[in-house]
Amino acid sequence: MAPSPVLFLHRHLASLPSKTFFFVPATLALFTTLSILFYIFTSSAPSVFYPHKHELHLEQPFVYFQPSPSTPSLPSNGFKNGSFLFPAKSPSNAFGDGGGGGGSNGTVSQVSSRSHFGPKGSSVSNIGVFHDGDIFLDDYREMNRSFKIYVYPHRRNDPFANVFLPVDFEPGGNYASESYFKKALMKSHFVTKDPRKADLFFLPFSIARLRHDHRVGTGGIPSFIRGYISNISRKYPYWNRTGGADHFYVACHSIGRKAMEKAVEVKLNAIQIVCSSSYFVSRYIAHKDASIPQVWPRTGDPPNIATCKRNKLAFFAGSINSPVREKLLEFWRNDSLIFTNYGRLKTPYADELLGSKFCLHVKGFEVNTARIADSLYYGCVPIIIANYYDLPFADVLNWKSFSMAVVTADIPSLKKILQGITSDEYSALQRNVLKVRKHFQWHVPPTDFDAFFMVMYELWLRRSAIRISNG
Repeated sequence: MAPSPVLFLHRHLASLPSKTFFFVPATLALFTTLSILFYIFTSSAPSVFYPHKHELHLEQPFVYFQPSPSTPSLPSNGFKNGSFLFPAKSPSNAFGDGGGGGGSNGTVSQVSSRSHFGPKGSSVSNIGVFHDGDIFLDDYREMNRSFKIYVYPHRRNDPFANVFLPVDFEPGGNYASESYFKKALMKSHFVTKDPRKADLFFLPFSIARLRHDHRVGTGGIPSFIRGYISNISRKYPYWNRTGGADHFYVACHSIGRKAMEKAVEVKLNAIQIVCSSSYFVSRYIAHKDASIPQVWPRTGDPPNIATCKRNKLAFFAGSINSPVREKLLEFWRNDSLIFTNYGRLKTPYADELLGSKFCLHVKGFEVNTARIADSLYYGCVPIIIANYYDLPFADVLNWKSFSMAVVTADIPSLKKILQGITSDEYSALQRNVLKVRKHFQWHVPPTDFDAFFMVMYELWLRRSAIRISNG
C-alpha cells in the first residue's frame, strides 16, 4: 500500500541536509492545513465555509440540557395527590393553546437548522416554537416528579414577614411576576421541608416589597440583603457549603440590579431569576442566571382574535425614557402605518394591541418591559427593539418562530422590514404567538405550562447534579 502524503513528505524531508531542518515544522504545518482544507471541500458538508444570510431575528440560543435517561410512568389523569404532574397527552397535542380559540393545533415540530426568517425570508411555517419539543416534554415530566426546593423559613410574626412571606392579595403592577412566583411556589409540591432532599435553596426576600417598606427603602436594600445573607450563613450550613451556588432569588423590579452591591457573592454565585436580564448588566451571567417575563396581571382567558381587524402595521405606546425610544419617535412620529404614542392614549390600550399586526417592544430604562407579554396576550406579533436582551425562556422557546428582533440601528428601516414580511410568514408567526402565549401568563393556582412552571423549568436546568451532604 502506498504511503500517505504526510508520511511521504516526512520521509522526503528526513533525507534533506541538516541545514534545512528548521523548515520542517513550518512545511509540515502548511501541508497538514492544505490536507484538511482539501478534505472539507470534498466532504458532504460544504456549508462550513458558506456564510448565512443576514437575518433580523434572534439567533437560536445554545440549548444545553439533555433528556432524562428514563421517564417514570404517570397516572392516566396526570395528577397525583392533588399535585399537577403532567397532562396525559401525547406530544402531538400537549402544547395546544387551550385559551381564546387561537386556531392552533399545538403540534410540536423539530426546529430545522436550515429554516431562516428575515425581510426576504423563507416560510416559517415549519419552525417549531420549541428548540426540541421531545427533550422538553421528557425533562419537564421528570422535573414535576422529582424537583425539590427548600425555602428558608420565616414566622408570620417576623418583623419583616411582609418581605419574606407570600403576599395575601392578588399581585398587581408591572412587577407582579416576583410576587406571583413566590405565591405559587409556597403552595406547590416542589417545596420540601427536608433540606437534605433539596436541589436548590430559595432566598425569599422581595425586592419590590423592600422598596416600599419605609424601614428599608431603595437606598437600604443593599445593606438589608447583606445582613440577611450573613444571618442565614450563621444559622444554617447550606449557604457555606457552596458559597450560595445552589441558591436562587427572584426579582422583577429594576432596583434589583443594585440590590446586591454589598453582597456581591449573591450575584456571582447564586442563580438570579430577574426581569432585567441584559448581557450588559453587571454580573448578570447568562445560563447561570435566567430571565423571568415581566407581565401585567390579567384575569380570564386571552381574547379570541379571529374577528380582529388589524389595520395598523405596528404600534407602540410609552414614555420617552431612552435614546432608543427617542430614535423611534424621530423617524415614525407622524407615520400612518407605524403608530407611536408618547402621551395618554385616546383609545383603550387593548384595542390598539388587537388592531395592530406587530407590537413594538422598545428598550426604556431597562431592556425589559411588560410589552412582550402584552403583545402575546392580544395575539400581536412582538417586534423586539432592545439589544443584548436575554429573553425569557430562551433555553426552551425558539423566539424566531413567534417574534422578530430588530437592532436599534435599523429603526429607520423598520417599515421596510415589516412590509417585507409576506402574509404567509405573518400568519405563521401569529399562529405561533397563540401557541406560546400561555407560557407568559400567571395563574393562582398555577396551571400546566404557565409562567410559573416555565420558571421552575429554568431553575431545574440550572440545578447541580451533585448534592453535598451535611456530614
